Amino acid sequence: MAKDELQVLNALDVAKTQWYHFTAIIIAGMGFFTDAYDLFCISLVTKLLGRIYYYDKGSSSPGTLPPNVSAAVNGVAFVGTLTGQLFFGWLGDKLGRKRVYGITLMLMVICSLASGLSFGRSPTNVMATLCFFRFWLGFGIGGDYPLSATIMSEYANKKTRGAFIAAVFAMQGFGILAGGMVAIVVSGAFKAKYPSPPFEKNPNGSTVPEADYVWRIILMFGALPALLTYYWRMKMPETARYTALVAKDAKQAAADMSKVLRVDLEEEGQQEKPKEKKQSDFGLFSGQFLRKHGLHLLGTTSTWFLLDIAFYSQNLFQKDIFTAIGWIPKAKTMNAIEEVYRIARAQTLIALCSTVPGYWFTVALIDKMGRFRIQLMGFTFMTLFMFALAIPYHHWTLPHNRIGFVVMYSLTFFFSNFGPNATTFVVPAEIFPARLRSTCHGISAASGKAGAMVGAFGFLYATAGIGVQKSLIILGVVSLLGTFFTFLVPESKGKSLEEMSGEAEQENGNQTQSSHEITVA
Repeated sequence: MAKDELQVLNALDVAKTQWYHFTAIIIAGMGFFTDAYDLFCISLVTKLLGRIYYYDKGSSSPGTLPPNVSAAVNGVAFVGTLTGQLFFGWLGDKLGRKRVYGITLMLMVICSLASGLSFGRSPTNVMATLCFFRFWLGFGIGGDYPLSATIMSEYANKKTRGAFIAAVFAMQGFGILAGGMVAIVVSGAFKAKYPSPPFEKNPNGSTVPEADYVWRIILMFGALPALLTYYWRMKMPETARYTALVAKDAKQAAADMSKVLRVDLEEEGQQEKPKEKKQSDFGLFSGQFLRKHGLHLLGTTSTWFLLDIAFYSQNLFQKDIFTAIGWIPKAKTMNAIEEVYRIARAQTLIALCSTVPGYWFTVALIDKMGRFRIQLMGFTFMTLFMFALAIPYHHWTLPHNRIGFVVMYSLTFFFSNFGPNATTFVVPAEIFPARLRSTCHGISAASGKAGAMVGAFGFLYATAGIGVQKSLIILGVVSLLGTFFTFLVPESKGKSLEEMSGEAEQENGNQTQSSHEITVA
């Protein structure tokens, strides 16, 4: 590695935690706040969509989305997310992290608004346009994964890097919580303004025309946090590691770093830019990458895939599980807006008591315990609690045991977030070379979204076909597999990005003549 490049990167690794680190966490984290809000708020309104658009007059039960429509509405954003993760992950390595960072955010703003403005009055038209815009919403969300993770990892010092990346991802918990709270406020306001009888007393009158505004407002609110963050994203400089290692301009990297991280530069020479591609600059599909990082990529993709099958299944269909155990009343006993309110209240309670604390336990302990131990522990406890819920399932459905079920179910969320849901995001941003870091993170994240699609589509049919008990057993087995594949993932605690990726030793000796002296303030 060139001497001036090495000085820049060493300065980053030993830099004290500064205000800009926290600013970067907020800027990148608000993207994840929006991501989580947009992905999970749909589960709050799917039952309302069924009541509004798929009720047959004279039917003895409220309208519900047909299985294929429900699967499409819940899962189409994941298809877009997977595509966006691959595309923007690749683009982030080709054009730079900063250049494409704003595009993803604007896609999220536009498509959040368009989702709530889904055109037409017929069920087919509304669902088709909703799915169209949610696909492109997912596409923008997908780009946020590799770019935010990579930017934060490349800004951070090695001592607190894990906590900083995890803190960005932890904003997802607040996004899930915000989705429930917005749904509570909106549905509560409409419920008070437009009271209506429960379905069993007046089927036609239980869904007031104004209910159509409820789901639209909830979906459109997701545009606000993304819009508020756009200006600050555009002000962020390119990461020093990309500029030094990929663009090969260590002088510019040092200048950019000094603007935001209070680094003093004393220049005594002019950098000589390398003109030829070194042999160590192997590509993604090379044999050298396969030997050095093949098992690492298999570890990050497989664990993220398995985690998201369980995680998204739980999040998207917890309303069905709560209904099955009687924690949410039967649909017949409520009007349409009341049902949204009850579902939102239940999901908010889960987020507040288990999801959000789980994320921040990871932030607090990841640089002490390490990524490997947290991920292994999380998968293990997820497995245990899934089986503890599934095997004596009938016991938990009894009225006096339902609170126990909710507590146990909450613990699966806690240990997924104080566990693999956070670490699978952190590790791919640390262990691959800078020129492939965003791409490999995008591939790992896309594998996760493939798992989310299995959860979104598969669990929908599984609960209808084999029931909740057997579905929980399957999720327990999936979590168990995650513990085994965790052994393919290396520990990156306390190591520099170049040490983990092998760039330091690969390029050692290939130094250009430069003499920047860098002192960290």
